[in-house]
This record gives sequence, C-alpha cells and structure tokens, in this order.
Amino acid sequence: MTQAIAPAPETRFPEPTDGQKPKGTPSAKRTRAVTRPLQYIALALYIVFLGFPLLFLLITAFKTPQELQSPDPQFLPQQFNFDNFVAAIDKANLIHAAGNSLFVAVLTTVIVTAISLPAAYALARFRTKLRGVATGWILLSQVFPFILIIIPLFLVLKQIGLVNNLFGLVLVYTVWSLPFALWMLQGYVAGVPVELEEAGSMDGASRFRVLRSIVLPLLAPGLVATSLFTFISSWNEFFFALVLIQDPNLQTLPLTLARFVGAEGQVQLGQLAAASLLATIPSLVFFALIQRRLTSGLMSGAVKG
Repeated sequence: MTQAIAPAPETRFPEPTDGQKPKGTPSAKRTRAVTRPLQYIALALYIVFLGFPLLFLLITAFKTPQELQSPDPQFLPQQFNFDNFVAAIDKANLIHAAGNSLFVAVLTTVIVTAISLPAAYALARFRTKLRGVATGWILLSQVFPFILIIIPLFLVLKQIGLVNNLFGLVLVYTVWSLPFALWMLQGYVAGVPVELEEAGSMDGASRFRVLRSIVLPLLAPGLVATSLFTFISSWNEFFFALVLIQDPNLQTLPLTLARFVGAEGQVQLGQLAAASLLATIPSLVFFALIQRRLTSGLMSGAVKG
C-alpha cells in the first residue's frame, strides 16, 4: 500500500503590530514624504549657518571705507574694490607671515601624525599596565588651560633657547595637539577588526605587511581627520605664538591679523576682512586636497594583502 504523505504545514508570518509597520506601507511612505523635505531644509539651514561668516568676510573685503562707515549700510558692495587686499598685503607683510604659519602647521602635522599613529595602535592593541597610565595622561592633559601652563612653558623654552624660534613653536604645538590626536586615532584603530589582521597573518603576511596593506588603508579616514585637526589648530593658534614670538619676521598669521586692530580698539574692518579671507584659503585648500580620503580607503584594506 502506498502511504499517504501529509501536506507540509502552511508557513505563517506574524502580522506586523501597530508599532512595526512595513516600510512599504502607505503610512511609512507618507512619513518619509514629510520628513525628507524637513531633512533637506535643516541641512540647507546648517550650510547657511556655516557659510555666512565666510560670505560676510567676502562682502566686507570688497567694500570701500565709505561704504563701511555709511550710516545706511548696504549688504552688497556697490562695486568690487580690491584696495583692501592690496593694503592688507603691503601693510602687514601678509605673505611672509603666511609662510611662517604654513611652515609651523605642516611640520607640526607631520610630527604629530608620525608619533600618534604607532602610539595609538599600541594603545588599542596591546593590553599592558601602561595603557591605563597613558590613557589617563591623555585625558588629564586636556584639563589644563593655556594660561596655567604658559609661564612654566616659557621658562623651560627660554632655558633651552627656543623662545622666539619657530621650532620652539612647533614643539609646543606638537605637545599640545598630540594627546587629542592620539585619542582620535585610538578610536579608529579600535574600530578595525582584529580578525582582518589574523587573516593576513594566516595567509603568510609579515607583521609589517599586515600593518601596511590591511590596517593602514583602513585608518586613512582617521589619519585625514587627525591631520586636518592638527593643521587647522596650528594654523589658527594665537596665544602661544603671542607669548613665545617677539620678532616681527617670525610672527605667524594670527599675530599679523591682530595689527589691524588699533591701540584704541579701532578696527580697519575692510583690510582685516581681506586679510582674514586670505588667511582662510590655505585651510580650505588643505581640506579640499584631503577630503576625498575621509571616505576612500574605508574598506580598501580588507581586500588587499
């Protein structure tokens, strides 16, 4: 006799509750139709909020002194006037000061990145007793304000002959930026799966090959973010440079911009806006050159080696 085969039980999927509606339902589509324009509006307002200071500098830099002192000021200049740019460059020796700032910022960025990368990898991967001490030092170093350390710092640098010296300024910026850069890179290293390194080692790759071909490409966004933070903070720093640099030929760009404010508080607004606008160009160029690396290389190391 042929044994009858029972039919397979019908698979029943749970009905979605009121709080868990499928994404394709009309209610979900209506919600997205309402929230998506609000997201674009919020993003547009945020872009305007970030871009307005730069737009204000651009407009002010092209205004004449008569337009700036007018009792009925207009938002846009009547005509584009380049006299403020010429006067700012000639009066304050802006090009030379920008060269000093560029030298200090680039050298500081290179040194901080070279030191923080292996140190961050060691803190994230090696569980030793010094790890807690190093982490505590990183957090503690960010507590002290500038004004508290500037006097002993000045005395130490004076003893070793690095006051009124750009290399002394680089040393100060390196020590000040290193803890935060190390903290940032440590988080990026901790986010790289250890299994990728183990897989590379099992395939016969050496320790250096694993770090170069697998870990380093994955850390590219972190290195870019750290370099950008270090460069901009060194480029814009004012207080340490004000105390440590007295020679006019060694003054950085923030110190030079302070010359446009008179002793009685009178600001040469047009020239200051033109000089400030020129001072932002290197930061924008540096960001434009490396911003692609913020996303590229995020997972490229996982398929190499």
